Amino acid sequence: MQAYKQLQQALNFDQALPVTADWSAAADFLNLIKDYCLTKKPDIIVECSSGLSTLILSKCCQINNSGHVYSLENAEEYQQKTLKNLKQFKLESYADVIYAPLEQNTINNINYDWYQSNKISELKIEVLVIDGPPGFIQKHSRLPAIPILFNQLADDACIFLDDAARKEEKEVVSIWLEQYPSLSHEYIETERGCSIFKKTVGDSVG
Repeated sequence: MQAYKQLQQALNFDQALPVTADWSAAADFLNLIKDYCLTKKPDIIVECSSGLSTLILSKCCQINNSGHVYSLENAEEYQQKTLKNLKQFKLESYADVIYAPLEQNTINNINYDWYQSNKISELKIEVLVIDGPPGFIQKHSRLPAIPILFNQLADDACIFLDDAARKEEKEVVSIWLEQYPSLSHEYIETERGCSIFKKTVGDSVG
């Protein structure tokens, strides 16, 4: 918990962060996305799965005095919880937590359940944080994120994949790099592993 307290202090939160042991992203991952957003000051941040990361990203937007977070959340209960936390921390104007039920998508002839993403279809994404859907839903649960959102990524977009130390996430990374060779990849040895991708300017598919 000390690491979360340090994060809280670094961002000048005036109350304790609502950390949930089983679900909250690890503090070192949150520090990575915090440092990137405070440095690069992105305007459009999209995250797959809401929670503590939504607070951190929204706080960065407040500090930067620019930017907005769009969080896809498939569980209405967690959407409401995140909205409540944003209001408690007076950050609700910096984030939209979008109820996005999982729907079937066919990718590489395989069916996946992934977030209903029509409400963000017009966004040009500068930062994409992938921390859902939960792995227990299906094999390679997070794989659809890049195929579905790739052409919405800004030319200098940065993608953060949490839990990248897990076997399935490693397999997902290999598939993405094979199908999108212009993506650069860096693995960071955080508590749960983080894979960071950068998009090459001008690359597109579809």
